Amino acid sequence: MTPETLVPIQRLTFPSVFLEREVKVDLFMPPSSRDNRQVSLLLINDGQNMEELELETILTASYARHDITPLLCAAIHCGADRKNEYGTASAPDYKGRGAKAGLYSRFVMEELIPFISQNSGIRSFKDKSFAGFSLGGLSALDIVWNHPREFKTAGVFSGSLWWRSRALDDGYEEDRDRIMHSQIRKGNFYPGLKFFFEAGTQDETEDRNNNGIIDAIDDTLSLIEALEQKGYSTGTDICYLEIKEGRHDIATWAKAMPAFLKWGWPAA
Repeated sequence: MTPETLVPIQRLTFPSVFLEREVKVDLFMPPSSRDNRQVSLLLINDGQNMEELELETILTASYARHDITPLLCAAIHCGADRKNEYGTASAPDYKGRGAKAGLYSRFVMEELIPFISQNSGIRSFKDKSFAGFSLGGLSALDIVWNHPREFKTAGVFSGSLWWRSRALDDGYEEDRDRIMHSQIRKGNFYPGLKFFFEAGTQDETEDRNNNGIIDAIDDTLSLIEALEQKGYSTGTDICYLEIKEGRHDIATWAKAMPAFLKWGWPAA
């Protein structure tokens, strides 16, 4: 912590029974507050990238501008088996990836959140949210969607929303085989949930349906449409940020982070 920062950082490690590994988590604490009940919790996947993303600097600037309310950001470092721990808990993808996503979800709910409360001294948060990047964004969205009484907001940066149960050359159908889209269409409307999506115009070059829109944007807009059909409203419940010339990289996600924070936790 530098003299200019408002964000003390606790770097912690603890053993997870569900993941069978040591988990590193960095707590980016909010400025001192007289009332901890007004502090929100934001979990962030791929926490090992927060130094490169410059989250400490982003938070410090956001507080200095009085853009956001008090927020504890818990940056969860991924493990060596990231492609299995992240994903959708209901089912792995067509290659079997995401096989431990159910265990990761239990780790978050039963181990991580209690650990954060114990070590931060904040027993009860104003609200809880989850964000992530790429496959970590899919993981965050999946956990929020399936625990609507626990979470308020999902932040999805260049999310792996293509995650599918069938290969493209094996009779793949978009409406049926995109796992997260299917979950939302089959799920219920949960009042109060909010969703932030970021995609870059240079996230990738693939266009599997040849409609002139890269898959990263196409899959994101399709998922937003599924949420709208479920009853959520763009502008109120959903925010979509498309970054011109944005890429599938940390530099692009760093550009989007201040907008996400200000949208999700706006100061009065």
